[in-house]
Amino acid sequence: MKPGTEKEFSYRFSVNEIFYSIQGESLYAGRPCVFVRLAGCNLRCTYCDTGYAYFEGRSMDIEEIVAAVKSYDFPLVEITGGEPLMQAKTPALVQRLLDTGLEVIMETNGTLPIDRVAQQCVKIVDIKCPGSGESGKTDFENIGRLGKKDQVKFVICDRKDYEFARDIIKRYWIEGRKNPVLISPVSEMMDPAAAAAWILEDRLDVRLHLQMHKILWPGINKGV
Repeated sequence: MKPGTEKEFSYRFSVNEIFYSIQGESLYAGRPCVFVRLAGCNLRCTYCDTGYAYFEGRSMDIEEIVAAVKSYDFPLVEITGGEPLMQAKTPALVQRLLDTGLEVIMETNGTLPIDRVAQQCVKIVDIKCPGSGESGKTDFENIGRLGKKDQVKFVICDRKDYEFARDIIKRYWIEGRKNPVLISPVSEMMDPAAAAAWILEDRLDVRLHLQMHKILWPGINKGV
C-alpha cells in the first residue's frame, strides 16, 4: 500500500446517491452509466435541479463506493454532485475507480482546480453564465488545465447567457484548442430552437446540447 493510502481509504465521503441510468449530458449522452452523486455544493444556481444534494448524504468510504459501483456491472461511471471537488479525497476516489478498469468521467461546476484529478478521467467543466447567479465564481484558469478529452459546458437561460458564452468561446477557443464545447438551454426555461438559431447565425463551432434525461423522464430529477 502506497504511503498515505491508509488515509484515503479511511476517509468518509458524504454520498447522496449511487444509481444506474442513461447518461443525459455531455458527449456521453445516451450511454448507460453508473452515477455517484456526492453531497455538498459551493454554488446555488437559480436553475439547480439537484438541491436535494446540498446537504443529504450517507457516509461511505472508498471501498464501499467502489463495491456499490461494481454491483451494477457496467464500465462507465460518473462522479457528480453537488460539486464533487468539495470533498477532499475525490481525486483518490477517481483514481481508485480508474484502477479497477472503469471508464470515469466527472462533472464539475468549474470553480475549483481540476488538475488535482487524474488525466485519464474525462472532466465535464461547467462555465457559469449570468443567469445562474454564480458566474463570478468561475475559475477560468481551468481552461488552461483541460486535458485533451475534457469537455466544457455552458448552461444558458436566455440570449444574454448565450452572448456571454459566445464571447468566452471566442476569447479562449483560439490557437487550435480542440476541447468540445456544449451549449445547453435550461430545460423548460428557454426554447432550444432559439439557441440553435443563434448558433447557426454566429457559425459557432459548438454542440447544441439537450438534457436527454429530462426528455426521457420529465418532472423527475432524483435517480435519473
